[in-house]
Amino acid sequence: MTDAGELRRRTHELLAAHPPASTDRLDFLRARFDAGLAWVHYPEGLGGLGAPRSLQAVVDEELAAAGAPDNDPRRIGIGLGMAAPTVLRYGTDEQKTRFLRPLWTGEEVWCQLFSEPGAGSDLAALGTRAVRDGEDWVVDGQKVWTSSAHLARWAILIARTDPDAPKHAGITYFICDMTDPGVEVRPLRQITGEAEFNEVFLTGVRIPDDHRLGEVGDGWRVAQTTLMNERVSIGGMRLPREGGMIGPVAETWRERPELRTHDLHQRMLKLWVEAEVSRLTAERLRQQLNAGQPGYEGSGMKLAFARLNQEISGLEVELRGEEGLLYDDWTMRRPELVDFTGRDAGYRYLRSKGNSIEGGTSEVLLNIVAERVLGLPAEPRTDKDVPWKDLAR
Repeated sequence: MTDAGELRRRTHELLAAHPPASTDRLDFLRARFDAGLAWVHYPEGLGGLGAPRSLQAVVDEELAAAGAPDNDPRRIGIGLGMAAPTVLRYGTDEQKTRFLRPLWTGEEVWCQLFSEPGAGSDLAALGTRAVRDGEDWVVDGQKVWTSSAHLARWAILIARTDPDAPKHAGITYFICDMTDPGVEVRPLRQITGEAEFNEVFLTGVRIPDDHRLGEVGDGWRVAQTTLMNERVSIGGMRLPREGGMIGPVAETWRERPELRTHDLHQRMLKLWVEAEVSRLTAERLRQQLNAGQPGYEGSGMKLAFARLNQEISGLEVELRGEEGLLYDDWTMRRPELVDFTGRDAGYRYLRSKGNSIEGGTSEVLLNIVAERVLGLPAEPRTDKDVPWKDLAR
């Protein structure tokens, strides 16, 4: 088994053969992938060495010390955190070889075509249709809240292939080329002024059957892998102490003592402790991932992430007083990355409102934690075994 010493040796060989100071950024990232140092827990030939996931930190530390470029993970977070683990688990050998390398290097950006105007929290009620036509599937429908769709080359897509089956059983999972005819991306301007999200219209889009992930009709099971990884990537991200939303508030608290009040002091202490507990819990969750696939604990972490962000950003606005009501720029932009904590206090306050929707609403995640983590009785579901075509809409 590859150990830390072997990984350091391989990393030093990579740096010697491709010095970061004189090597093109993309060439370096490609060489890193080919050396198995992209994500060391992936199989050999797919950017990894079959090593324990925990040893990735060894490689990252050596490369950071050498000034090596990274793959700009915030810009390609959907590909790294959601598409890649799904392709790895359900993809064919050809699909893994084709998609994983340019995904990791950032040459190809990915987006997620899951939610629809009538199927958000109840995602399994989706109505986008995929009809078999020879070796292709013809897809028609509408998706919404699609981050990075304006930048993406590829999308992970779920569509209904059997309307006669119950809603969870008639879904199939595809990889969709966002440059194909019939794909239209329209911006959705948010409360922050930006259009980070999009709506996507699919009209007669032809997807070859060899871009299907998993079996026909088994898309809901495949999608669970995506969704569990999504929640871990949102709520379980690695942060230093006072990383994330609590950092700017703590900095203001220390530098502006004239803003403090007794009530704000109590709230600051409470939220600082909760943020630290959440950070350490996320670290434990990542350690659990070393032994296998993410579990439903990621839903709990994402739930805590949303609540904390909204409470902390609210505290920051109150702490700053009149300054907290200012907003730096309402310009309509289509950003290249999702930034939960960037810009000023007003932006953080407004952007955090979306944290309880994206990646699964807080209401749905409460049900998941209750039923699948705590083992409480499930809510009655009268539509579970009814054919999708017979559901009221």
